[in-house]
Amino acid sequence: MIDVYSWPTPNGHKVHIMLEECGYKLGRDWIAHPIDIGAGDQFADKFLKISPNNKIPALVDPNGPDGKPISIFESGAILLYLAGKTGKFLPSSTRGKYEVLQWLMFQMGGLGPMLGQNHHFRIYAPEKIDYAVNRYTNEAKRLYGVLDRQLKDNPYIAGKTYSIADMAIYPWTRNWKNQGMDLNDYPYFKKWFEKMSERPEVKRGCEVLTALRKPLHDAKAREQLFGSTQYQKRK
Repeated sequence: MIDVYSWPTPNGHKVHIMLEECGYKLGRDWIAHPIDIGAGDQFADKFLKISPNNKIPALVDPNGPDGKPISIFESGAILLYLAGKTGKFLPSSTRGKYEVLQWLMFQMGGLGPMLGQNHHFRIYAPEKIDYAVNRYTNEAKRLYGVLDRQLKDNPYIAGKTYSIADMAIYPWTRNWKNQGMDLNDYPYFKKWFEKMSERPEVKRGCEVLTALRKPLHDAKAREQLFGSTQYQKRK
């Protein structure tokens, strides 16, 4: 049984989707342990042992590559681990592999962080800062444009084949309305988005732990996520 320590966020859903796409069934092959980031579960010593950056998700596989348990943090690394373990969703050819990896890095280094900042300043910031909202909204539009151009001539993000790049990017774009986007401005992306939304494995992956999620209205939850707690020195 693979243990996944997670929460219903874009980074969490990436891994949930990948597990489902690989044929692993929740409750049979893997279990989702909720790490309530609004309650501060990510700062618990037990979790920090497997995720020293105090971020979800993290994975513990009792049957690692050498037959021993292995723990992995960072959602992109987990996707690569599962692709290597199963031989799925990452091409075996050198060219194909790097075509996928560049888009995975695009999500990890650009799309995720920028959309995260966009969402923060549009939805959660205690004061409305027009400069920040405009900056990150415009950057989000630029990134959606990059994806739209890529998908003009390709059915999937990295080309002709569905891959971990699609799984990494899709969850971050599910909140396009809150990001100030209009999908009609990105017709090729919209077609891909709708196709992704209909995949049964994607649907199941995006439902994992969602019943536990709560609106971030209380001060304690906001402090755990955005306040000084996350900057405390830890042993």
